[in-house]
Parts: sequence; structure tokens; C-alpha cells
Amino acid sequence: MIVIDRIEGARAILEISGQTFDIPLALLPSGAKEGDVLRLILDAAATTDAVSEAEARLARLRERSNPGPGTFDL
Repeated sequence: MIVIDRIEGARAILEISGQTFDIPLALLPSGAKEGDVLRLILDAAATTDAVSEAEARLARLRERSNPGPGTFDL
């Protein structure tokens, strides 16, 4: 369980399994307040999309860094 223990200025202190973590308040959902319980979920579809986008970016970078025919390093 993830509980918002307290809010200190622009920081939120979360309690997770007896340990506390300090994060920017802006990372919490709008309207979140002390005592609220948060749920963390794994989004497999978003993970797949992010991996595909990263692979496509890497492929584009590799294409740009490969010199074309007739290009020589002297």
C-alpha cells in the first residue's frame, strides 16, 4: 500500500511498506492529499509502445551516423 503520509511545501512524503519516500508533489494526481492511498499499476501496453518508440529512434540515429557510399575518413 502507498499512503501519502504528509505534504511539505512542494514535496510529498509517501509511506510504502513502512519506508518513506520524498517525491515532488507535482507527480501526484491532482487533488491528492495527506492520508490518500495510491495504487501503482503495471501497464504492459504502454511498456511495449515505449520500447517500440525507443527502438525506432535508435534505428534513425544509426542511419544518420552511418556514412553513405563514397564518404571516407582521411
